[in-house]
Amino acid sequence: MNTEPNQAADAPLPPVRFDTKIAVLLREDLQTWQRLNVTAFLVSGLGTEIPEVVGAPYEDADAVPYLPMFRQPVLVFEGSKETLAHAHTKALARALPRAVFTSDLFTTGNDRDNRAAVRAVPTAELDLVGLAVHGPKNAVDKVLKGARMHP
Repeated sequence: MNTEPNQAADAPLPPVRFDTKIAVLLREDLQTWQRLNVTAFLVSGLGTEIPEVVGAPYEDADAVPYLPMFRQPVLVFEGSKETLAHAHTKALARALPRAVFTSDLFTTGNDRDNRAAVRAVPTAELDLVGLAVHGPKNAVDKVLKGARMHP
């Protein structure tokens, strides 16, 4: 009978590495509640259009199921109004999947009015307070140039 430990079963799993990045860029002058609200809204858009960013459902030790979440970290950055405008322009030029949150959305109360508020403003005139992007790490890094990690 072999009592040697199974090397393959006992070996630690290698760290998971991602070749993509999920990032949220927030305008630096937002209040705390606004930062949280904007982040939640922005990332909700990515999972609906990019299903591969969503992992498998969770389950606890008692077999209680939970909804799946992103399979990789979401990095949150902040920057000035100008940094956000430049990032938006770069995300558009690179055709990265993106979600936007404008200052007008703080005054609406539902999805229909949110979409109408964004639709009413030309791209170059959007008063952006948040932007979420997903894509290859180097492309997302170039979009976020000038932004800093959220404290």
